[in-house]
Amino acid sequence: RGTLWNEIERLKDKGNFLTEDQILQLLLGICRGLEAIHARGYAHRDLKPTNILLGDEGQPILMDLGSMNQACIHVEGSRQALALQDWAAQRCTISYRAPELFSVQSHCVIDERTDVWSLGCVLYAMMFGEGPYDMVFQKGDSVALAVQNQLSIPQSPRHSSALRQLLTSMMTVDPQQRPPVSLLLSQLEALQPPASGQHTTQI
Repeated sequence: RGTLWNEIERLKDKGNFLTEDQILQLLLGICRGLEAIHARGYAHRDLKPTNILLGDEGQPILMDLGSMNQACIHVEGSRQALALQDWAAQRCTISYRAPELFSVQSHCVIDERTDVWSLGCVLYAMMFGEGPYDMVFQKGDSVALAVQNQLSIPQSPRHSSALRQLLTSMMTVDPQQRPPVSLLLSQLEALQPPASGQHTTQI
């Protein structure tokens, strides 16, 4: 089936997008994968549509765990902060990288909510056919500066206010205000369409 990005591109070439039901199903599967990683004390750190494989039934499978590391990192001092910043520059894709990894503070805690930011970027790509900072990067502008401001989400009749609200919460610049995956999962399960009598389009 290829990756989630292949699917987004395939639809975009025809002038189409994933439906909200498809997005919710995919998001639920990705969240469950992240929850399993986080429950073991790790963070993925490089979540993006090209790292999400689609199985035969269209179910998402997280791949490329090469950037995965300890979820909770206590940064104590400028040397450690710079080392982590350099590591992130090499291992975390720039247009999906959380704001706190661009300019790591000397005394802070970096946790698994970097994945929630990246997940928000993935959700944006599923909704609009490209990542929120893809064009910033392609134009040569500063992604590091762009991510410091609250994301402006385009209006679209394709998406419910609940889905937009979910995206806004994931894209919260302050990681302490960003919801953990466990909370996202409970919100997503509440948004799932009823199984009976629903006509869903297969991807």
